[in-house]
Amino acid sequence: MKCPACQFNGSKVVDSRPADNNTSIRRRRECESCAFRFTTFEKNEEAPLIVVKKDGSRDEFDGDKILRGLIRACVKRPVNLDDLKDIVYEIEKDLRSSGVAEVNSGDLGELVLERLANVDEVAYVRFASVYRDYQDITVFIDELKNLQTKSVEN
Repeated sequence: MKCPACQFNGSKVVDSRPADNNTSIRRRRECESCAFRFTTFEKNEEAPLIVVKKDGSRDEFDGDKILRGLIRACVKRPVNLDDLKDIVYEIEKDLRSSGVAEVNSGDLGELVLERLANVDEVAYVRFASVYRDYQDITVFIDELKNLQTKSVEN
């Protein structure tokens, strides 16, 4: 590993520990030449997960993009950021463990809504209104009735 301070190509590992929900390893290193300490991360290389959009275009799965949408839906709501990060992490974990290489954006949105409904119902309606592109109030009313039915069942 090349030292970021002196560019010497040699370092020793001083400390290692799991990071990012045990999906990577954080290593503290020390340069063998100048004793500069720096941090590196080791992570499994994963095959890209592709999202197929409504128009047929394809993008690589971006958990940060989903997280930004969730944060917007939860503005002024008592929702913990860690809960939203957990939603994104669980969705990506489930998709990767299913072995699919491509996922339809509609299916991805439904996975987000399914988990968000358990965290905050107002955020769920906000996210659904953008994701499903509601055009009038009757669709909102129907969605609220469905949500109310689900919460009564649970």
